[in-house]
Amino acid sequence: MTLDELLAEGVPPVAAILRGLRPDEALDVAAALIDNGVRILEVPFNSPEPLKSIAAITEAFGDRALIGGGTVLTVEAVEALAGVGGRLLVTPNTNPAVIARGVALGLEALPGFMTPSEAFQAIAAGARRLKLFPGASLGPAYLKAVRDVLPRDVKVWAVGGTNAETLQDWLDGGAEGIGVGGALFKPGDSATVVGERAAALTAAWQATQA
Repeated sequence: MTLDELLAEGVPPVAAILRGLRPDEALDVAAALIDNGVRILEVPFNSPEPLKSIAAITEAFGDRALIGGGTVLTVEAVEALAGVGGRLLVTPNTNPAVIARGVALGLEALPGFMTPSEAFQAIAAGARRLKLFPGASLGPAYLKAVRDVLPRDVKVWAVGGTNAETLQDWLDGGAEGIGVGGALFKPGDSATVVGERAAALTAAWQATQA
């Protein structure tokens, strides 16, 4: 599924950042997230055997969720991600070669940026969505200022220190959505706990639509 398709269905604009996820727990954690409304899943490449987790989650849930990899730093990693069926490409930095390769392979790129200069480098490389990182260090007011100079069709997601309590603030600042890491999943968390946190994020999103 594409991000546009999911958002059009009313899926919460929340990406789960599953840093540290192990392959043996990947399916249970993914099911808990998806069953509780969070259907955008990112397994960072600095997790144990990330490609194995991404492949397993994609095979099981690829028709219901957008699944991919994060902390993707090289063109080779982009190609490996595409090779196991990942559809979402997330980076912590602005690397035009990585972005361009992902776009060429048909992946949904969400490259990280901090400054307007980096944002426009990512856009020039083909990105139509950007990841403001680290979000909590910059704040919604910073995003609002940056959005004033970005093309209107380019969307921004905030990542880093984001959670259910700050979702509304980021949306008010012009974010399309947020990526949530430690407030949603940390190594050792049970699928049950992750599901409860996902439900809270979904409820927070629904509250913004009331």
